Amino acid sequence: MSEIYLAGGCFWGTEKYLSSIPGVLSTQAGYANGTTDSPTYEEVCSQSTGHAETVRVVYDPQKLSLEFLLELYYGSINPLSLNRQGGDVGRQYRTGIYYTDANDLPVIEQSLARLQMRYDRRIAIEVKPLSNYFPAEEYHQKYLDKNPGGYCHIAPAQFEKVKQAVVNPADYSLPDDEALRGRLTPLQYQVTQQQTTEPPFQNEFDHQFRPGIYVDITTGEPLFSSSDKFDSGCGWPSFAKPIDPNVVREQTDSSHGMLRTEVKSRVGDAHLGHVFPDGPKELGGQRYCINSAALRFIPKEEMEREGYGYLLPLVR
Repeated sequence: MSEIYLAGGCFWGTEKYLSSIPGVLSTQAGYANGTTDSPTYEEVCSQSTGHAETVRVVYDPQKLSLEFLLELYYGSINPLSLNRQGGDVGRQYRTGIYYTDANDLPVIEQSLARLQMRYDRRIAIEVKPLSNYFPAEEYHQKYLDKNPGGYCHIAPAQFEKVKQAVVNPADYSLPDDEALRGRLTPLQYQVTQQQTTEPPFQNEFDHQFRPGIYVDITTGEPLFSSSDKFDSGCGWPSFAKPIDPNVVREQTDSSHGMLRTEVKSRVGDAHLGHVFPDGPKELGGQRYCINSAALRFIPKEEMEREGYGYLLPLVR
C-alpha cells in the first residue's frame, strides 16, 4: 500500500471526495506541516500553527497510480487560488501535496508540470516532504458521512463524478495543429477544431452497434462505450452517457440562433457534438448526439492490443 497527504481546503469535503476514488483504501483528516505538536482545530484556525488541513490517503498502487490520483485531486480544487478554497480563507486552507516517499517526487513534479500547461497563471499548490502530521479530532473524521447536509466547498456532483473515474487524462495528449492537420481528414478537422456538423445519416457510426469503444479522434482518450449506444433516429451516433463522466466537458452553445449544450473532449478540447435531455428514460434520459468524424472506433477484440484492455468490463 502507498500513502500521500493532500491539502485542498476544508478537509471535510476533501476527505469525502478523495475517499470516493476507486482504489483509495482509507482516508483521515488531519493537520500537516505546521510548527507545533498536536494542535487543536481552534489553534489551526487561528493561523498560529502553520498547519494545513490535510487528508492522509492510503491507496492501492496496483489499482490506482499516484499520477491518476493527483489528476483526480486537481478536480476538487482551484489550483490558482492561494490560501483559499471556496469561501474558506486562511493559510490552513492552502493546497498542498506532501509526500513520505522520495520516489514520489518526480511523479508529482511531472504531474504539476502538466497541470501548469493548462493555465497562463502560476499554480499555487505547495509541494514538500511531510514534516509532521497529526490526526484531527474524532468529530472531523468522515464528517460529511455523519452530517450529510453539512458544509462543503465541493459541489455534490463532483463526488458522483469521481466515483466513476476510470480514464486517466495523463495517458493522452493533444498533437500540435500541424500534426492534427496531417493526421485528420478535412471533415474530421472541421468538426473537431471548427465546430462543423457532419451530414446526418451519412456518417460512419450512425448505424454501427458492434461491441467496442469510441475514442477521441484527436487524442485517443476513451469517450463512449457501445454498451451505452442506442438508435435515436436523429442521424448521428447517440449515447446515453460517456464511458467516464470526467472525459467530456459541457458548455453553453448559443450559435445558429439556438441554445444548446455543446460537448467537448477533456484532453483534446475537440468539439464532439451536443447533449439533449430527450434520451430514453430507462437509460438516464440523456442523448449525447456525437459526430462520427470526432470519433475513432476500437472493436472489442482489439482493445487489449491497443491499450484499452482495462475498459473491457464496460463493454458488452
